Amino acid sequence: MSREPKQKPPTTPDGRYFVMKGVLWRCSDPGLGPKQRALLVEALMHARRDVGQALRAGDSEAERQARARVHKAKVALGERGPPWWTDGDPDFNRHRVENTPYAAWFHALHVRRSR
Repeated sequence: MSREPKQKPPTTPDGRYFVMKGVLWRCSDPGLGPKQRALLVEALMHARRDVGQALRAGDSEAERQARARVHKAKVALGERGPPWWTDGDPDFNRHRVENTPYAAWFHALHVRRSR
């Protein structure tokens, strides 16, 4: 049984968000250097593994600490916290794409894919 490769989620034309299940999620700050980004992603993955271990162990304090590290890494990556762009445009992170200025772009993307 072979699996088809997963298609990468679409990214908005301005590169600020990707769309997953109809929701905009903020992309990492493109201004991060590759080494810095790699270190932050490594810290994020380690913290996520620690969340899972804490959940399996039923250790609520370890879970709280691990989730705080996940949040800290995501802020450092630019995926949470203040937006990394500086033009004053609002942040639509975690908004339904159809309720944002990206709605027409997303609709057109689906029309093209269905042909």
